[in-house]
Amino acid sequence: MNITLSATLAANEEITRRRRAGQRVLNLAFGEAGLPVHPALRERLAAASPDNGYGPVAGAASLREAAAGYWTRRGLPTDPGLVVCGPGSKPLLYALLPAIGGDIVLPAPSWVSYAAQADLAGVRPIMVPVPPGEGGAPDPERVAEAVRRARASGRTVGSMLVTLPDNPTGRLASPRTVRRLAQLARDLDLMIISDEIYRDLVHDERAAFLSPADVAPERTVVTSGLSKSHALGGWRIGVARLTSAPLRDRLLAIASEIWSSPAAPVQHAAAYAYTEPPELVERVAASRRLHGIVARAVAERFARAGARVHTPQGGFYLYPDLAPLGRFATSGELAASLLDGHGVGVLPGTAFGDAPGALRVRVATSLLYGEAEEQRLAALSADRPLELPWVAESLAHLGEALDALTDRRRYAAWIPPTLVPATP
Repeated sequence: MNITLSATLAANEEITRRRRAGQRVLNLAFGEAGLPVHPALRERLAAASPDNGYGPVAGAASLREAAAGYWTRRGLPTDPGLVVCGPGSKPLLYALLPAIGGDIVLPAPSWVSYAAQADLAGVRPIMVPVPPGEGGAPDPERVAEAVRRARASGRTVGSMLVTLPDNPTGRLASPRTVRRLAQLARDLDLMIISDEIYRDLVHDERAAFLSPADVAPERTVVTSGLSKSHALGGWRIGVARLTSAPLRDRLLAIASEIWSSPAAPVQHAAAYAYTEPPELVERVAASRRLHGIVARAVAERFARAGARVHTPQGGFYLYPDLAPLGRFATSGELAASLLDGHGVGVLPGTAFGDAPGALRVRVATSLLYGEAEEQRLAALSADRPLELPWVAESLAHLGEALDALTDRRRYAAWIPPTLVPATP
Protein backbone atom coordinates (compact mmCIF):
# COMPACT_ATOMS: atom_id res chain seq x y z
CA MET A 1 0.00 0.00 0.00
CA ASN A 2 1.48 3.33 -1.11
CA ILE A 3 0.45 5.85 1.55
CA THR A 4 1.59 9.46 1.30
CA LEU A 5 0.95 12.59 3.32
CA SER A 6 -2.37 14.28 2.52
CA ALA A 7 -1.86 16.73 -0.36
CA THR A 8 -3.48 19.60 1.53
CA LEU A 9 -1.41 19.07 4.67
CA ALA A 10 1.77 18.55 2.69
CA ALA A 11 1.20 21.77 0.73
CA ASN A 12 0.50 23.75 3.89
CA GLU A 13 3.67 22.48 5.55
CA GLU A 14 5.74 23.30 2.47
CA ILE A 15 4.32 26.83 2.29
CA THR A 16 4.97 27.32 6.00
CA ARG A 17 8.57 26.19 5.48
CA ARG A 18 9.05 28.64 2.64
CA ARG A 19 7.57 31.51 4.62
CA ARG A 20 9.86 30.81 7.54
CA ALA A 21 12.76 30.95 5.08
CA GLY A 22 11.68 34.46 4.13
CA GLN A 23 9.83 33.74 0.90
CA ARG A 24 6.67 35.66 0.04
CA VAL A 25 4.01 33.02 -0.57
CA LEU A 26 0.26 33.46 -0.90
CA ASN A 27 -1.33 30.38 0.66
CA LEU A 28 -4.29 29.35 -1.49
CA ALA A 29 -3.66 25.65 -0.93
CA PHE A 30 -5.03 24.95 2.55
CA GLY A 31 -8.73 24.68 3.39
CA GLU A 32 -8.73 26.19 6.86
CA ALA A 33 -11.56 28.54 7.86
CA GLY A 34 -9.08 31.35 8.55
CA LEU A 35 -11.06 33.04 11.34
CA PRO A 36 -10.72 33.33 15.14
CA VAL A 37 -12.69 31.21 17.59
CA HIS A 38 -15.66 33.03 19.09
CA PRO A 39 -14.99 34.05 22.72
CA ALA A 40 -18.11 32.23 23.93
CA LEU A 41 -16.66 28.93 22.72
CA ARG A 42 -13.26 29.66 24.25
CA GLU A 43 -14.92 30.32 27.59
CA ARG A 44 -16.82 27.04 27.52
CA LEU A 45 -13.73 25.09 26.54
CA ALA A 46 -11.77 26.61 29.41
CA ALA A 47 -14.57 25.99 31.89
CA ALA A 48 -14.75 22.33 30.83
CA SER A 49 -10.99 21.74 30.97
CA PRO A 50 -11.16 19.81 34.29
CA ASP A 51 -13.26 17.13 32.55
CA ASN A 52 -10.57 14.58 31.71
CA GLY A 53 -12.62 11.38 31.54
CA TYR A 54 -13.11 9.35 28.39
CA GLY A 55 -16.91 9.44 28.35
CA PRO A 56 -19.25 7.44 26.08
CA VAL A 57 -17.91 6.22 22.73
CA ALA A 58 -20.90 7.82 20.97
CA GLY A 59 -20.19 11.16 22.61
CA ALA A 60 -21.72 13.08 25.48
CA ALA A 61 -25.51 13.02 25.69
CA SER A 62 -25.60 16.83 25.70
CA LEU A 63 -23.69 16.99 22.42
CA ARG A 64 -25.77 14.28 20.74
CA GLU A 65 -28.97 16.04 21.80
CA ALA A 66 -27.70 19.40 20.58
CA ALA A 67 -26.64 17.94 17.21
CA ALA A 68 -30.05 16.27 16.87
CA GLY A 69 -31.65 19.65 17.47
CA TYR A 70 -29.41 21.25 14.84
CA TRP A 71 -30.59 18.78 12.18
CA THR A 72 -34.21 18.90 13.33
CA ARG A 73 -34.25 22.69 12.86
CA ARG A 74 -33.13 22.05 9.26
CA GLY A 75 -36.06 19.80 8.54
CA LEU A 76 -34.35 16.49 9.41
CA PRO A 77 -35.98 15.13 12.59
CA THR A 78 -33.19 13.29 14.40
CA ASP A 79 -33.08 10.80 17.24
CA PRO A 80 -30.13 11.65 19.57
CA GLY A 81 -29.65 7.89 19.93
CA LEU A 82 -28.66 7.74 16.26
CA VAL A 83 -26.04 10.49 16.54
CA VAL A 84 -22.38 9.52 16.90
CA CYS A 85 -19.66 12.05 17.65
CA GLY A 86 -15.99 11.74 16.75
CA PRO A 87 -12.71 13.68 16.76
CA GLY A 88 -13.61 15.50 13.55
CA SER A 89 -15.84 14.43 10.68
CA LYS A 90 -12.80 12.98 8.87
CA PRO A 91 -12.42 9.96 11.22
CA LEU A 92 -16.17 9.44 11.09
CA LEU A 93 -16.08 9.33 7.29
CA TYR A 94 -13.27 6.79 7.43
CA ALA A 95 -15.01 4.59 10.01
CA LEU A 96 -18.22 4.60 7.99
CA LEU A 97 -16.51 2.76 5.13
CA PRO A 98 -16.08 -0.55 6.97
CA ALA A 99 -19.27 0.03 8.94
CA ILE A 100 -21.30 0.14 5.71
CA GLY A 101 -19.09 -2.23 3.74
CA GLY A 102 -18.40 -2.63 0.03
CA ASP A 103 -16.85 -0.30 -2.52
CA ILE A 104 -17.92 3.32 -2.80
CA VAL A 105 -18.96 5.64 -5.64
CA LEU A 106 -17.14 8.98 -5.42
CA PRO A 107 -17.60 12.16 -7.44
CA ALA A 108 -14.70 13.22 -9.63
CA PRO A 109 -13.19 15.58 -8.69
CA SER A 110 -13.59 15.19 -4.94
CA TRP A 111 -11.79 15.99 -1.69
CA VAL A 112 -8.34 14.44 -1.50
CA SER A 113 -9.08 12.21 1.49
CA TYR A 114 -12.10 10.31 0.18
CA ALA A 115 -10.20 8.07 -2.22
CA ALA A 116 -7.20 7.86 0.12
CA GLN A 117 -9.41 6.69 2.99
CA ALA A 118 -11.02 4.12 0.73
CA ASP A 119 -7.58 2.73 -0.10
CA LEU A 120 -6.68 2.58 3.58
CA ALA A 121 -9.91 0.74 4.38
CA GLY A 122 -9.39 -1.78 1.58
CA VAL A 123 -12.29 -0.25 -0.35
CA ARG A 124 -12.01 0.45 -4.08
CA PRO A 125 -13.45 3.81 -5.12
CA ILE A 126 -15.55 4.06 -8.27
CA MET A 127 -14.91 7.54 -9.66
CA VAL A 128 -17.82 9.11 -11.53
CA PRO A 129 -17.57 12.65 -13.01
CA VAL A 130 -19.84 15.38 -11.64
CA PRO A 131 -22.53 16.92 -13.88
CA PRO A 132 -21.33 19.98 -15.84
CA GLY A 133 -21.40 23.14 -13.74
CA GLU A 134 -22.07 21.27 -10.51
CA GLY A 135 -19.84 19.82 -7.82
CA GLY A 136 -19.77 17.27 -5.04
CA ALA A 137 -22.12 14.67 -6.54
CA PRO A 138 -21.54 11.98 -9.19
CA ASP A 139 -23.49 12.40 -12.41
CA PRO A 140 -26.69 10.33 -12.05
CA GLU A 141 -26.54 9.51 -15.77
CA ARG A 142 -23.34 7.53 -15.17
CA VAL A 143 -23.80 6.08 -11.69
CA ALA A 144 -26.05 3.14 -12.55
CA GLU A 145 -23.79 1.96 -15.37
CA ALA A 146 -20.66 2.27 -13.20
CA VAL A 147 -22.23 0.32 -10.33
CA ARG A 148 -23.63 -2.41 -12.55
CA ARG A 149 -20.32 -2.79 -14.33
CA ALA A 150 -18.48 -3.09 -11.02
CA ARG A 151 -20.94 -5.66 -9.72
CA ALA A 152 -20.75 -7.63 -12.95
CA SER A 153 -16.99 -7.94 -12.35
CA GLY A 154 -17.62 -9.45 -8.91
CA ARG A 155 -17.27 -6.31 -6.78
CA THR A 156 -19.60 -5.45 -3.91
CA VAL A 157 -20.71 -1.81 -4.02
CA GLY A 158 -22.27 -0.51 -0.82
CA SER A 159 -22.31 3.27 -0.85
CA MET A 160 -22.13 6.54 -2.71
CA LEU A 161 -20.76 9.84 -1.38
CA VAL A 162 -21.81 13.45 -1.97
CA THR A 163 -20.38 16.69 -0.60
CA LEU A 164 -22.81 19.59 -0.19
CA PRO A 165 -21.48 22.17 -0.99
CA ASP A 166 -18.31 20.87 -2.53
CA ASN A 167 -14.60 20.88 -1.89
CA PRO A 168 -12.78 21.37 -4.33
CA THR A 169 -15.16 23.16 -6.70
CA GLY A 170 -17.09 25.41 -4.33
CA ARG A 171 -20.23 24.39 -6.23
CA LEU A 172 -23.49 22.85 -5.05
CA ALA A 173 -25.23 19.84 -6.56
CA SER A 174 -28.65 20.82 -7.87
CA PRO A 175 -31.82 19.55 -6.16
CA ARG A 176 -32.59 17.65 -9.38
CA THR A 177 -29.27 15.82 -9.17
CA VAL A 178 -29.77 15.02 -5.48
CA ARG A 179 -33.27 13.65 -6.08
CA ARG A 180 -32.07 11.42 -8.92
CA LEU A 181 -29.19 10.10 -6.84
CA ALA A 182 -31.56 9.36 -3.96
CA GLN A 183 -33.75 7.31 -6.30
CA LEU A 184 -30.69 5.53 -7.67
CA ALA A 185 -29.64 4.66 -4.13
CA ARG A 186 -32.96 2.91 -3.67
CA ASP A 187 -32.85 1.22 -7.05
CA LEU A 188 -29.27 0.01 -6.61
CA ASP A 189 -29.46 -0.72 -2.87
CA LEU A 190 -26.78 1.82 -1.92
CA MET A 191 -26.23 3.91 1.18
CA ILE A 192 -25.52 7.61 0.66
CA ILE A 193 -22.89 9.34 2.77
CA SER A 194 -23.63 13.06 2.64
CA ASP A 195 -20.70 15.18 3.84
CA GLU A 196 -22.39 18.45 4.78
CA ILE A 197 -19.64 20.15 6.73
CA TYR A 198 -20.00 23.28 4.54
CA ARG A 199 -23.81 23.35 4.68
CA ASP A 200 -24.01 26.54 6.72
CA LEU A 201 -21.56 28.30 4.40
CA VAL A 202 -23.69 28.38 1.23
CA HIS A 203 -23.20 32.04 0.27
CA ASP A 204 -24.96 32.08 -3.09
CA GLU A 205 -28.46 33.22 -2.18
CA ARG A 206 -29.81 31.79 -5.44
CA ALA A 207 -28.51 28.29 -4.74
CA ALA A 208 -31.06 25.79 -3.41
CA PHE A 209 -29.73 23.32 -0.85
CA LEU A 210 -31.25 19.86 -0.75
CA SER A 211 -29.81 17.05 1.33
CA PRO A 212 -30.32 13.47 0.16
CA ALA A 213 -31.53 12.88 3.72
CA ASP A 214 -34.56 15.03 2.81
CA VAL A 215 -35.39 12.64 -0.03
CA ALA A 216 -34.11 9.24 1.12
CA PRO A 217 -33.68 9.48 4.92
CA GLU A 218 -33.59 5.72 5.34
CA ARG A 219 -30.52 5.51 3.07
CA THR A 220 -28.59 8.67 3.97
CA VAL A 221 -25.93 9.12 6.63
CA VAL A 222 -25.08 12.79 7.18
CA THR A 223 -21.73 13.92 8.55
CA SER A 224 -20.85 17.40 9.73
CA GLY A 225 -18.65 19.28 12.15
CA LEU A 226 -17.61 22.70 13.37
CA SER A 227 -14.23 23.07 11.70
CA LYS A 228 -15.56 25.18 8.81
CA SER A 229 -18.63 27.02 10.06
CA HIS A 230 -17.10 27.88 13.45
CA ALA A 231 -13.40 27.77 12.51
CA LEU A 232 -12.69 24.93 14.97
CA GLY A 233 -10.47 22.79 12.75
CA GLY A 234 -7.83 22.30 15.41
CA TRP A 235 -10.38 21.34 18.06
CA ARG A 236 -11.32 18.18 16.12
CA ILE A 237 -15.03 17.51 16.63
CA GLY A 238 -17.51 15.97 14.23
CA VAL A 239 -20.98 14.42 14.26
CA ALA A 240 -22.78 11.80 12.19
CA ARG A 241 -26.54 11.32 11.77
CA LEU A 242 -27.15 7.60 11.22
CA THR A 243 -30.01 5.65 9.72
CA SER A 244 -30.38 2.68 12.06
CA ALA A 245 -29.30 1.13 15.32
CA PRO A 246 -27.37 -1.70 13.60
CA LEU A 247 -25.28 0.79 11.61
CA ARG A 248 -24.73 2.84 14.77
CA ASP A 249 -23.53 -0.23 16.64
CA ARG A 250 -21.08 -1.16 13.89
CA LEU A 251 -19.74 2.39 13.79
CA LEU A 252 -19.35 2.48 17.58
CA ALA A 253 -17.49 -0.82 17.57
CA ILE A 254 -14.99 0.66 15.10
CA ALA A 255 -14.78 3.95 17.00
CA SER A 256 -14.11 2.13 20.26
CA GLU A 257 -10.97 0.63 18.74
CA ILE A 258 -9.71 3.82 17.06
CA TRP A 259 -10.48 6.95 19.09
CA SER A 260 -12.41 5.70 22.17
CA SER A 261 -14.25 9.02 22.57
CA PRO A 262 -13.93 12.65 21.47
CA ALA A 263 -12.08 15.08 23.76
CA ALA A 264 -14.42 15.84 26.66
CA PRO A 265 -13.81 19.62 26.99
CA VAL A 266 -14.32 20.12 23.26
CA GLN A 267 -17.62 18.25 23.46
CA HIS A 268 -18.89 20.74 26.04
CA ALA A 269 -18.12 23.68 23.75
CA ALA A 270 -19.54 21.87 20.72
CA ALA A 271 -22.79 21.10 22.53
CA TYR A 272 -23.20 24.83 23.12
CA ALA A 273 -22.41 25.61 19.46
CA TYR A 274 -25.00 23.15 18.19
CA THR A 275 -27.73 24.82 20.25
CA GLU A 276 -27.10 27.80 17.94
CA PRO A 277 -27.19 30.71 20.40
CA PRO A 278 -27.69 34.15 18.79
CA GLU A 279 -24.05 35.24 19.06
CA LEU A 280 -22.85 32.15 17.19
CA VAL A 281 -25.60 32.39 14.56
CA GLU A 282 -24.43 35.94 13.95
CA ARG A 283 -20.79 34.82 13.69
CA VAL A 284 -21.60 32.08 11.18
CA ALA A 285 -23.62 34.55 9.08
CA ALA A 286 -20.72 37.00 9.06
CA SER A 287 -18.30 34.21 8.13
CA ARG A 288 -20.56 33.06 5.31
CA ARG A 289 -20.73 36.59 3.90
CA LEU A 290 -16.96 37.08 4.07
CA HIS A 291 -16.20 33.72 2.47
CA GLY A 292 -18.53 34.55 -0.41
CA ILE A 293 -17.15 38.03 -1.05
CA VAL A 294 -13.53 36.92 -1.11
CA ALA A 295 -14.11 33.68 -3.04
CA ARG A 296 -15.98 35.58 -5.77
CA ALA A 297 -13.22 38.20 -5.93
CA VAL A 298 -10.57 35.51 -6.39
CA ALA A 299 -12.69 33.78 -9.03
CA GLU A 300 -12.91 37.07 -10.88
CA ARG A 301 -9.10 37.38 -10.90
CA PHE A 302 -8.81 33.96 -12.52
CA ALA A 303 -11.54 34.78 -15.04
CA ARG A 304 -9.71 37.96 -16.03
CA ALA A 305 -6.60 35.91 -16.67
CA GLY A 306 -8.53 33.80 -19.15
CA ALA A 307 -9.35 30.80 -16.97
CA ARG A 308 -12.70 29.06 -17.09
CA VAL A 309 -14.16 29.24 -13.60
CA HIS A 310 -17.65 28.72 -12.21
CA THR A 311 -18.82 31.23 -9.63
CA PRO A 312 -18.36 29.65 -6.18
CA GLN A 313 -21.58 28.97 -4.30
CA GLY A 314 -20.44 27.76 -0.89
CA GLY A 315 -17.46 27.28 1.38
CA PHE A 316 -14.21 28.97 0.41
CA TYR A 317 -13.04 27.17 -2.72
CA LEU A 318 -12.96 27.46 -6.49
CA TYR A 319 -11.64 25.17 -9.17
CA PRO A 320 -10.47 27.18 -12.18
CA ASP A 321 -9.55 25.52 -15.46
CA LEU A 322 -6.46 27.13 -16.98
CA ALA A 323 -6.44 25.02 -20.13
CA PRO A 324 -7.31 28.09 -22.28
CA LEU A 325 -3.88 29.48 -21.42
CA GLY A 326 -2.20 26.55 -23.16
CA ARG A 327 1.08 26.92 -21.32
CA PHE A 328 1.45 23.71 -19.31
CA ALA A 329 1.38 19.96 -19.85
CA THR A 330 -0.03 18.96 -16.44
CA SER A 331 -1.80 20.53 -13.48
CA GLY A 332 1.21 19.57 -11.33
CA GLU A 333 3.48 21.59 -13.61
CA LEU A 334 1.04 24.50 -13.43
CA ALA A 335 0.85 24.42 -9.62
CA ALA A 336 4.65 24.18 -9.38
CA SER A 337 5.05 27.19 -11.65
CA LEU A 338 2.64 29.26 -9.57
CA LEU A 339 4.50 28.37 -6.38
CA ASP A 340 8.11 28.45 -7.51
CA GLY A 341 7.86 31.26 -10.00
CA HIS A 342 5.14 33.49 -8.60
CA GLY A 343 4.76 32.74 -4.89
CA VAL A 344 1.19 31.42 -5.08
CA GLY A 345 0.37 28.06 -3.51
CA VAL A 346 -2.52 26.03 -4.99
CA LEU A 347 -3.21 22.31 -5.31
CA PRO A 348 -3.15 20.52 -8.68
CA GLY A 349 -6.29 18.84 -9.91
CA THR A 350 -4.53 15.46 -9.81
CA ALA A 351 -4.85 15.58 -6.00
CA PHE A 352 -8.64 15.50 -6.47
CA GLY A 353 -8.79 12.76 -9.06
CA ASP A 354 -8.26 14.70 -12.29
CA ALA A 355 -6.15 13.31 -15.12
CA PRO A 356 -2.73 15.03 -15.19
CA GLY A 357 -3.51 16.87 -18.42
CA ALA A 358 -6.64 18.51 -17.02
CA LEU A 359 -5.24 21.92 -16.12
CA ARG A 360 -7.41 22.59 -13.09
CA VAL A 361 -6.24 23.68 -9.66
CA ARG A 362 -8.01 23.90 -6.30
CA VAL A 363 -7.90 27.39 -4.84
CA ALA A 364 -8.74 27.96 -1.15
CA THR A 365 -9.45 31.60 -0.32
CA SER A 366 -9.95 31.58 3.45
CA LEU A 367 -6.38 32.41 4.47
CA LEU A 368 -6.57 35.82 2.78
CA TYR A 369 -8.31 37.45 5.74
CA GLY A 370 -5.12 38.33 7.58
CA GLU A 371 -2.24 36.85 9.53
CA ALA A 372 -3.22 38.22 12.95
CA GLU A 373 -6.47 37.78 14.87
CA GLU A 374 -7.03 41.53 14.80
CA GLN A 375 -6.90 41.57 11.01
CA ARG A 376 -9.22 38.59 10.69
CA LEU A 377 -11.80 40.13 13.01
CA ALA A 378 -11.59 43.35 11.02
CA ALA A 379 -12.23 41.41 7.81
CA LEU A 380 -15.17 39.67 9.43
CA SER A 381 -16.87 42.93 10.37
CA ALA A 382 -15.86 45.11 7.39
CA ASP A 383 -18.55 46.38 5.03
CA ARG A 384 -16.02 46.20 2.18
CA PRO A 385 -13.41 43.61 3.18
CA LEU A 386 -11.75 43.69 -0.24
CA GLU A 387 -10.58 47.24 0.51
CA LEU A 388 -8.70 46.28 3.65
CA PRO A 389 -4.98 46.79 2.91
CA TRP A 390 -3.87 43.20 3.62
CA VAL A 391 -6.74 41.68 1.62
CA ALA A 392 -6.17 44.09 -1.27
CA GLU A 393 -2.45 43.30 -1.19
CA SER A 394 -3.11 39.56 -1.41
CA LEU A 395 -5.50 40.03 -4.33
CA ALA A 396 -2.92 42.22 -6.05
CA HIS A 397 -0.28 39.53 -5.50
CA LEU A 398 -2.56 36.97 -7.12
CA GLY A 399 -3.35 39.31 -10.01
CA GLU A 400 0.34 39.96 -10.62
CA ALA A 401 1.09 36.24 -10.56
CA LEU A 402 -1.66 35.47 -13.06
CA ASP A 403 -0.58 38.36 -15.28
CA ALA A 404 2.96 37.04 -15.30
CA LEU A 405 1.81 33.45 -15.75
CA THR A 406 -0.28 34.32 -18.79
CA ASP A 407 2.06 37.00 -20.15
CA ARG A 408 -0.81 39.43 -20.16
CA ARG A 409 1.39 42.40 -19.36
CA ARG A 410 2.61 42.58 -22.96
CA TYR A 411 -0.99 42.50 -24.13
CA ALA A 412 -2.06 45.20 -21.68
CA ALA A 413 0.77 47.44 -22.89
CA TRP A 414 -0.81 48.08 -26.27
CA ILE A 415 -4.58 47.76 -25.87
CA PRO A 416 -6.50 50.95 -24.97
CA PRO A 417 -6.48 51.41 -21.18
CA THR A 418 -10.28 51.59 -21.14
CA LEU A 419 -10.40 47.95 -22.20
CA VAL A 420 -8.26 46.71 -19.32
CA PRO A 421 -10.60 45.33 -16.62
CA ALA A 422 -10.56 47.57 -13.57
CA THR A 423 -9.95 46.27 -10.09
CA PRO A 424 -13.10 46.72 -7.99
